[in-house]
Amino acid sequence: SFHSTLDDETSSYFHLQAITKHKMISLLLLQQLFGCPTESLAFASTRSSPLAARSNANNVLERQSIGPLSMAGGEGGEAEWVKALMEAGGGNNPGQFEEDMKMKGLLGPNRGAGNPKLNANSRLIAWLESEGGVYLAESSTWGEAPHPLAISTETVDEITNESSGRGLLARRSINDGDELLKIPMDLCITRKSARKALGKDALQDGINEYLAIACQLIHEKYVLGDESEWDAYMGVLPEVEEVNPTFTWKDEDLAFLDGSPVVAATRSLQMKLRREYDALLGGQDGLIAKFPDRFPAEHFTYENWVWAFTMLFSRAIRLRNLQVGERLAMVPYADLINHSAFSGAFIDARESGDWLFKNGEEEVILYADRGYRQMEQVYISYGQKSNAELLLLYGFALERNPYNSVDVTVSIAPRTAALAAANEGIEVDPLAQEKVEFLASVGRDQTVDFPCYADRYPVEMLEFLRLMMMTPEDTRGKPLADFDYSRTISPANEAAVLSSVVEAVKYQLNLYPQSEEDDANIIKDKALFRLLSYNQRMAVRHRRNEKRLLKRTLAALEKQIRNKGLDVDDLARAEGSTLGKVLRGEKTKEKTAIEKRLEDMGLPVDLR
Repeated sequence: SFHSTLDDETSSYFHLQAITKHKMISLLLLQQLFGCPTESLAFASTRSSPLAARSNANNVLERQSIGPLSMAGGEGGEAEWVKALMEAGGGNNPGQFEEDMKMKGLLGPNRGAGNPKLNANSRLIAWLESEGGVYLAESSTWGEAPHPLAISTETVDEITNESSGRGLLARRSINDGDELLKIPMDLCITRKSARKALGKDALQDGINEYLAIACQLIHEKYVLGDESEWDAYMGVLPEVEEVNPTFTWKDEDLAFLDGSPVVAATRSLQMKLRREYDALLGGQDGLIAKFPDRFPAEHFTYENWVWAFTMLFSRAIRLRNLQVGERLAMVPYADLINHSAFSGAFIDARESGDWLFKNGEEEVILYADRGYRQMEQVYISYGQKSNAELLLLYGFALERNPYNSVDVTVSIAPRTAALAAANEGIEVDPLAQEKVEFLASVGRDQTVDFPCYADRYPVEMLEFLRLMMMTPEDTRGKPLADFDYSRTISPANEAAVLSSVVEAVKYQLNLYPQSEEDDANIIKDKALFRLLSYNQRMAVRHRRNEKRLLKRTLAALEKQIRNKGLDVDDLARAEGSTLGKVLRGEKTKEKTAIEKRLEDMGLPVDLR
């Protein structure tokens, strides 16, 4: 604890060390410690230069008869003291960072007071400070460090140079582990707040979180308007056209994605949104008919419903550490942070208060996962999402995405007696009916979509195909359930499996009307490329990246077939062995029955 009066020079020295070490110096505390006017401190006045600050700090120390400071972990002396004062004040004159942002074009083309985005930013910050006690100032105060972030109205993708809307920038240098923001849960929009706003009789207990929050978003933005307590937050939420997820695209834009699995996913989501709207709001039993005063038809339109879900899919955050368990929430200010596939930072919740005293309330919190330079954009991770998912729900795709994948459909119809009778030339598979029953027992269908990545494909796909490629020569009378499909069954079985994946990838590639080379030429012709709309440019980049990924997968598969010696005739079968077969180039060893049993017990032992 700090005292307003100091007994002697020694205690003053140690107080100064502790305060500077934590970089939490405030004007009030310095006044109490030294009895000096705040105007004498460097970060208290825009007129004070760093040189004047150095002089003022020396004068303060001289008045208190304190010797030179030597601070732990620093360079020591008055230089470190002045550095600490400047860092505590944010390092810049008030408003200087915004001036720097203007010079760099980060506040949009209209940088004056008439810029609606700048005005909306200011209103949001004022609302957060007044209603939630959120400290967002650029200078320090009692017990609060300067807020490290600032809102940029215009950010761009560093590779494609496409606009990525608002974002948050580092106002000053940020260290790994620094606290970046904390927002009270009371300011968040959740299912709980939706039921409170629109009535528990309308939004009953157990209603889907997305549906409830969508209703409140429409209520706050379109019904209440500027009378909403969330009006300042509504003011920074973008329009559908600014986000552009594929489920809002026009057909002519979606046609640029022909051949991509995103098209089917988009159509499916569009139909689902329409069904949910009709079931909850439309019709004679819908909320519009039952509660017309709370759900006015002129505002609860399908177009506004699409806007609400555009906000939800692109901005809602799943908070996992709440006292009541995980919840979906719209979190003001925090949802301005953009996504990076390489970020390890995630927004979550905790009980508010300091390490010693908790007040029972909860807040949303974010810590930096790495250091950031001043003016650098701060990122979080939205999760390990493929470009297809990002384009479908968030309206953008990444040129460099380690989690990018393309769904490949694998469909193998068991050659049952009924199938053979209906199709001339098809031979009956003696194991067909057993395969059908086995798939049903493990909850698998005969047609499955699997994601293929640039450097791998899922084990589940191999397991599925190993089962479907089993022959009587592999089983030798043993039931299919006896075999371990996570390992190679036999060389002949594995060759059939990998060949099936090759055919599935080739089939997917053939679905695209254009080749990868066609797409590359369109992108290379910059004048032609800029004539396309934003959605169309995104589509061309996305379909090209899908084709590149599939080609790499194809090359890796063909190489794997060669390396494992599976490109020859008369390969061996399992012949009833449930241990599987180790192929050339594989490191997996066969396991005896007792080794397998011990491993299942959590006691893996190599008996050989």
